[in-house]
Amino acid sequence: MSYVDRLRARERELGRPVRVGLVGAGQMGLGFVVQAGRIAGMEVAAIADIAPERGRQAFARAGRDGVVTAGSRAELGRAVELGRPVVTDDAMTLTGLPVDVLVDASGVPEVGARVAFAGLLAGKDIALLNVECDVTVGFLLATLARGFGRVYTVCRGDEPVECKALVDHVRDIGFDIVCAGKGKNNPLDPAATPASVAERAVAKGMNPHMLASFVDGSKTMIEMAALANGANLRVASRGMTGPHCTVDGLAETFRPAAEGGVLPESGVVDYCTGPVAPGVFVIGRSDHPVVVEEMAYLGMGKGPYYSFYRPYHLASVEAPLSVAEAVLDRRPSLAPRAWNAEVLAVAKRDLRPGELLDGIGGDTVYGLTDSAANARAGGHVPLGLAEGARVLREVPAGTVLTSGDVAVDETTTIATLRRLQERLLAGEPVESLVA
Repeated sequence: MSYVDRLRARERELGRPVRVGLVGAGQMGLGFVVQAGRIAGMEVAAIADIAPERGRQAFARAGRDGVVTAGSRAELGRAVELGRPVVTDDAMTLTGLPVDVLVDASGVPEVGARVAFAGLLAGKDIALLNVECDVTVGFLLATLARGFGRVYTVCRGDEPVECKALVDHVRDIGFDIVCAGKGKNNPLDPAATPASVAERAVAKGMNPHMLASFVDGSKTMIEMAALANGANLRVASRGMTGPHCTVDGLAETFRPAAEGGVLPESGVVDYCTGPVAPGVFVIGRSDHPVVVEEMAYLGMGKGPYYSFYRPYHLASVEAPLSVAEAVLDRRPSLAPRAWNAEVLAVAKRDLRPGELLDGIGGDTVYGLTDSAANARAGGHVPLGLAEGARVLREVPAGTVLTSGDVAVDETTTIATLRRLQERLLAGEPVESLVA
């Protein structure tokens, strides 16, 4: 039975659709509101945005009127129960409303951490269109969710989740995973800033900070770290290899260097530039003669390395599927099952003592993926904790930042959760963390 059929059945049984509380009504949030509104048995019941007008406009674009914007939390809750759309400027308000799932589309690690943690404590399932938060504290959030009987997930439609689905498929049919990754469709420029991409951002209708995070490579690094942690794969080298590649060349390129490819080892994540974007891929290996013969007959190449390729990811259009999976199947689309990868903050320009870093897609730092073991051994600062950090000494451009270079703002929710996650990864039982 399809998810739509099951959502309809659930609505008939309970007398109401699955209710979603959405944080952030920007490009991704708007797409989610409209698409969820086209799925029977699901509705966005409330939107939180620091600019409430964006929430009102999102509901209008989805064909909904009668928006409630004022009242106590109890009054807003009654509006939700009556099926009236609610807009607020306070994301924490959503945690007290009668919604089933909180979806964070803010893209801001601190906002995602606050919403996810408070939402779990309030008994809500959590779905993130905020992979930046996941690669910083996702292991803790996923562990807490399981302990609370809730679901924590990164949303479908983003490359890590769709690639994870391919990984599962390739594993399920008996192939060894050699590499999993994505195509990057922007030329890599680690020095890109909102100002340098402003003209392109206007042409694309994008936030300049978001586009800068794509061009400087941070987004790709973040996505591949999430995939490594969610699919239990490794990062073979800092920044990965990132060759130029075509779809037809995937299986030749992403194989171990000893066999003519670019990989230092198998079982890793990586990315490429070129026409593979906007797709995701998995390289599987099988050298059994019967399998090799069958794959050749099926037009999959001579082996023993085979590429499995999905030519698209549909971002907010597919994201509502994660809400359905959480509510109906009680399982995440993607959540960290290991902590193999980190995204490290790197100085985008020379930094001076006393400066405050501005975070992902800004003027001061970009991200590089590395193994979690290397990050820990080097005392490196995660990209998701960079915003608001104070520079302690002169730092040349290109430096991978350490705790000796910058002081993280330890008062933030995400920094607090990060400290708890480090204790969890060190072996402390989760019960001691929330006692």
